[in-house]
This record gives sequence, C-alpha cells and structure tokens, in this order.
Amino acid sequence: MTYLAELFRQVAGSLLRNKLRSFLTMAGIAWGITSIVLIAAMGDGFKAGQHNNMKGLGENLVIVFSGRTELQAGGERAGRRIRLMYSDVENIRRECYLVRLVAAEIEGNVKATSPFNSGSFETSGVEAHFPQIRNIPIGEGRFFTENEEQGGERVCIIGAAVKKQLFGTRPNVNGQKLSLNGFPYRIVGIMADKQQNSSYSGLDEKKIFLPYVTMTRDVPPPAKYYSPGMLDEILYQPKSLDEYEAAQRQVKAVIARAHQFSPADKSALGMWDTVEDQKEVDGIFDSMTVFLAFIGLVTLSLGGVGVMNIMLVTVSERTREIGLRKALGATRGRILMDFLVEGCVLAFASGIVGWGIAFGLSSSLKLVEMPEMFPGLPVRMETSAIAFGFLALIAVISSLIPAWKAASLTPVEALRDER
Repeated sequence: MTYLAELFRQVAGSLLRNKLRSFLTMAGIAWGITSIVLIAAMGDGFKAGQHNNMKGLGENLVIVFSGRTELQAGGERAGRRIRLMYSDVENIRRECYLVRLVAAEIEGNVKATSPFNSGSFETSGVEAHFPQIRNIPIGEGRFFTENEEQGGERVCIIGAAVKKQLFGTRPNVNGQKLSLNGFPYRIVGIMADKQQNSSYSGLDEKKIFLPYVTMTRDVPPPAKYYSPGMLDEILYQPKSLDEYEAAQRQVKAVIARAHQFSPADKSALGMWDTVEDQKEVDGIFDSMTVFLAFIGLVTLSLGGVGVMNIMLVTVSERTREIGLRKALGATRGRILMDFLVEGCVLAFASGIVGWGIAFGLSSSLKLVEMPEMFPGLPVRMETSAIAFGFLALIAVISSLIPAWKAASLTPVEALRDER
C-alpha cells in the first residue's frame, strides 16, 4: 500500500511539473478512448434506429408480391403473369414447416363517410392474426376476431390519420358507425400513433383495415384483373432467423409448383425480405464503425507516443534520483517496474477520463427525446473493454522504452549527471 501511495505521489509530481505537456498527453489518450467508445455507440445507435424502423412495419417480415416469369417451365411460356391466390397461403401454412406465420392481404380504396366528414382511403383486407405479423398497435378498442373475419362481419380498424380526418379531435370514436362505399361498418379499433418510415402499400395510419372475407365481398378489385381468391401480397415470418433463407426457398417452391413456374425463376415472384435488408444495413454500419474506430485507434496510438515522450523526459529529470536509489540497493527490476507502472497509470488515468466523457455524453442523451431513427448512444461494456485492452497494450509499449532506459543506468553514470 505504501509502495502504491509513493508511486501515485511520483506520478502526480511529474504531471504537475509539466502541466501543459501532461495535459496534451492525457488529452490525446482521453480523446482516443472517447472517440472509440462513441463511434461504436453511434454505430449501435443507428443500427437500433434501423431495427426500430423495420419494427414499424413488422419484425422479421417477408412480403411476397406477384411477378412475371422469365423462364419457360412445365410447358408454359415465359412472360406469364403470376398472380398470388389464397390457396397459396393455405399451401404455405400446410407445407412450409420453417414458416411460423403466414397471412393474406388484398388492397383497395374506399370512400369513407362519418357524421362529420368524408374522404377516400387506402384499405387492406386481412386475416384476424395479421397483427401478429405486421406491427398494428391498437390504441383504442381491439383488432377484429377470427369469427368476425370468417363470418364476413362489417367491422373495421382505422388508422390515427383516418380518425383525425373523419372525426377530428372528438372523443369516444371507437364503436361508432362508418359508411364505406355505402355499406354500414362499425369501428372496433383505432390504431395508436406509430413511427413508420417504410411501407409497401402506404402508411398504416392512413389506412382502414377490414376482415379479408368482408373486403372480398364489399370492396372487390376491378373485374378486369380480379378472380376469386386473388391476393395482392402474402406475408410470412420464418420460424428461425438462422433458417430464413431455407424458409424462403420452401415458400417459393410451394408457390412455383402451384403456378407451374421454375423455383429458379427470380422474376416470377417479388420478395421484400426485411431480414436480409436488416443484415445488409447492419453490415454497412459495422463496416463504418470499424473504419472510424480504426481512426480512433490511430489517435490513441499518437497519445501513446505522448506518454513515451513524457516518460523519457521524466527519466532525464530524475537521473540523479535513479542513481541514488541504485546506490542504496534498488534493483534494476524495481526501477524498471516503477517507471513502467508510472507510465501505465498516466495512460489509464487518461483513458478513464475519456471513458467518463463518452459515458457522460451517452447518459445526457437519455434525458432528451430522440428520434426513432437514432435512439441514442448506447455505451456497451464489450466496446469499453476492447478500448481499454488496446490502451493497456499501448501503455505498456510506450512505457517500456523509458522504463528500460531508467533501469539500464549505472549508479556512477546517474550520479554524475549535472541536471
């Protein structure tokens, strides 16, 4: 304990004798640690924002669209239009064991009229379990039930923007009547406000959701393009992220068999794979983080050069002290360890200051309302440990040369020094 106290006293004395030089050295290392930790936190923050963005649509979601064939298959010509059918959903549900959930969706447009206002809105006909795949948060009321969907009941869920246009700020909207294309509907649910920066058929807050069976009856697409059971999209979630590619192959094979096209035909179906999108975005942010963290390591290395410089000056200033200690019996190993530890203490003290700055900035952002796209700067302990691991390596290397020089001095040579 006495040894450590004496060592810290020596470090403090050395720093105070050279205030400006010490400050600049410590600032270099502190900035290096701050930049590494904050750059990694920034990358994690942007990735979290992208995850939140994707969750606004639905988590681990794959959306399948109709396409047009490029290859001949099963005696059928190339260039055929492949139209998704409800039977495809049933086949996927029955045969694709790597798919957790699958849902059908059809789209349309309705004229909605309330006692207070009217407007034209995008409409989706979906199944009762649709909110389990898509992020449809309900602020008031509920989503329609399976019995309501199978029975073709005239119930609906309206988005927050639809409510605002049709009812303004009036309370108790849930349960009220609404006319859709002249048919009387009852509002059973109102969506909560949500952040959504991506979509495939318009923002959810501006839509009206109807039971699938009800919409096929009341809001059918134009007869020129429509046949019973036709869908606009099929949505599914893989059971496991590790097997999402295998799940995609299963789904494509099932639809290909039913529509007689080759599973290798990339144009027959359109697929928006949010899992793959998220992996690509994560890869981009990871690459940027590694590059910028490397710049931080360079800064940290330059700080290590500063530690080496200040320790060399310290050795020069304390040459006579070193000679006296050696004359009184101090071993070479003890002198080496003293200066090595002194340099490491200087480096780690600077690193702790830098980490404290990074953590302080991260914590201060938690007090401010941040956008969904960038929720903050999460400082991870793993990143901090890696940064301090590099700092330890740099501290030892930068302190070893001055410490070795000090330990190599002979008592006669050191005591002869005039400084």
